[in-house]
Amino acid sequence: MLKIGEIRELIRLLDETSINELAIETEDMKFRLKKSDPQVVMVPQQGTYGPLANPSIPVVDSGMSQSTLPQKENRGDSTPSDSASMTQADDSLHIIVAPMVGTFYRAPSPDAPVYVNPGSKVSEKSVVCIIEAMKLMNEIEAEVQGEVIEILAENGQLVEYGQPLFRIRRS
Repeated sequence: MLKIGEIRELIRLLDETSINELAIETEDMKFRLKKSDPQVVMVPQQGTYGPLANPSIPVVDSGMSQSTLPQKENRGDSTPSDSASMTQADDSLHIIVAPMVGTFYRAPSPDAPVYVNPGSKVSEKSVVCIIEAMKLMNEIEAEVQGEVIEILAENGQLVEYGQPLFRIRRS
């Protein structure tokens, strides 16, 4: 039986090569990874084995109904969140959102000064934070010229794709 770490390593290796499909069969399990075109892959559950998680291959668990899937927050409803209402009320505000899932860091290293604080002036190319994803440090830029109004994530916090990180008042 393959362990989760071994499966993740196989997925990583598949992503880094020109191989489009990998099938593995043992006495007690079978599975196949395919990366050619985006598709939904159904993996029949056998024993304790379930669908494999790979962000490049959508996987549907046949036992999951639509009602059990996580729902995205609707920011256009009658009770908008604070960040959405501030954006609607003031078009000069820009919200920087996380472009990926990862760990949010305000500084390049633990002993280094933070990139920005509330009140800091930024340009389009100013680095405002780092998001660590899969041991890669991804610098996130301000995207607009202005002043940092609020930092919405905590240092070392896991952030989700699309999560608001900063409020910037455009100048």
